Amino acid sequence: MEQKISNNKTIFTKEFTKQEPIPEQGIQRALELLQSGRLHRYNTAPGETSDVSLLEKEFAEYIGSRYCAAFSSCGSSIYVALKCCSIQPGDKVLTNAFTLAPVPGAIQNAGAVPVFVECISDYTIDLVDLEQKAVSSDANYFLISYMRGHIPDMDAISKICEKHNLCLIEDCAHTMGGGWNKQNTGTFGKVGCFSTQTYKHINSGEGGLLVTNDDDIIAQAILYSGSYMLYDTHLSRPSLEVFEQYKKMIPNYSLRMTNLQAALLRPQLKDLDAQVARWNKRYQILENKLNKIDLVEVPKRSAKEHFVGSSIQFTLTGLTRGQIKSFLEECDDRGVRIKWFGWQEPRGYTSSFESWQYISLIPDLPQTKNVLDYMCDMRIPLTFTIQDCETIAMIICEVLEDIKK
Repeated sequence: MEQKISNNKTIFTKEFTKQEPIPEQGIQRALELLQSGRLHRYNTAPGETSDVSLLEKEFAEYIGSRYCAAFSSCGSSIYVALKCCSIQPGDKVLTNAFTLAPVPGAIQNAGAVPVFVECISDYTIDLVDLEQKAVSSDANYFLISYMRGHIPDMDAISKICEKHNLCLIEDCAHTMGGGWNKQNTGTFGKVGCFSTQTYKHINSGEGGLLVTNDDDIIAQAILYSGSYMLYDTHLSRPSLEVFEQYKKMIPNYSLRMTNLQAALLRPQLKDLDAQVARWNKRYQILENKLNKIDLVEVPKRSAKEHFVGSSIQFTLTGLTRGQIKSFLEECDDRGVRIKWFGWQEPRGYTSSFESWQYISLIPDLPQTKNVLDYMCDMRIPLTFTIQDCETIAMIICEVLEDIKK
């Protein structure tokens, strides 16, 4: 049962963190690897191709890029992407003010300085502020984060990057399977980075995938990942001559993905488009229901945006911060787990730009703060049915009706 009744109130009982099982094909391959002990990507039998190499080739083909390199996490792939694009200590990197901590963390790890750009009411980056800061900051890099799967006008983004000579790196942790105007995210810039962490669109617990069309970038990325001198075993790579200028210059950061992770991911990648359709069906149910509730706004998405509705965000209108806290607490008591970026202290996975005090100068970003103070964020796991989504919307409606009284 997904619900029970307590004190005449519906209580939702399913877990918001529970994922679907790994496909049987992945489980069986994982067992084979465990029995063989060949978990390291370069520990293969004679004539055998590693699971990681196969995944890299398949993912590059899926995304529409020439190359892919697999990493231990999306954060590590972003860090390596910055390094491959010649980032230097002290360089400025434009990035979303509304993002998760690993994004500014990767910039800091590379020795660079984040320059946060405001977000607008649909949770995407503010293009006016982006262009202004491209000029005022003298930045040469733009790390765009498609936070919670919201994709801005990439035609406009591309023009801004070209106009201001910005090297575009894409954080696609929340958009695997999504795109803009029939072009996949991860293919608009120099490098695209994807996540295979448990709560993303394919699940290996942790993992990252870096894609690019650039021979030099992928050669460096492979070396940074920790290939030793075994880069010739990669299927997704340029000619061996490209590695010659880098093989003695690039440090080994030991950020490799394992064969076990890749074995879990390969069958999920084959099912991804079908999974996207399932997510979006649930998203549409929630969107339609929530938009009928007073005090709730789910921003309209562009027809050019092919999003993946693995989570939903909505803005509460006409409520005080105190009422929002009451709303969140009551929803939680009734089993509906909603995140809020308006907390003054970091909670769980959630923190805002004001909490990243390792950055020397935290800017004043009133527009972003106002958006985050009224925005709610909720996962939509595929373990939820259509009926579950309707129940969740009903509970949210009931809680808001009580708060209005």
